[in-house]
Amino acid sequence: MSNVLTVVRNADHAELGEPAPAKLPIGDIIAQARTAQDQTNEAVGASIGIWESSPGVFRRHLKNREFSHIISGWCIFTPDGGEPVKLSAGDAVLFPENCEGVWDIRENFRKTYVLF
Repeated sequence: MSNVLTVVRNADHAELGEPAPAKLPIGDIIAQARTAQDQTNEAVGASIGIWESSPGVFRRHLKNREFSHIISGWCIFTPDGGEPVKLSAGDAVLFPENCEGVWDIRENFRKTYVLF
């Protein structure tokens, strides 16, 4: 077991990578997403980083559990079979394993994440 910390720095102002279209878009407005500081720690089986998306609607396709802290913007996430949840700057959210659903990003949206 390693005692080395994995850290995301300056998440609200960090430079991000090149934008790429959402993988599973819904509708004509295709959100552009990008990441930064994506780091995987094999010893603990987790990865962390920063993710940002422009407005648009698309499906969440990750199977991992995810903890996220919203840095800026807002959206509505609707889990398959569940009620819509508004997420905005300052919120934290835990997505359970195999949580699929629809992101409806309403304003440029930035979050830090931990996938595990």
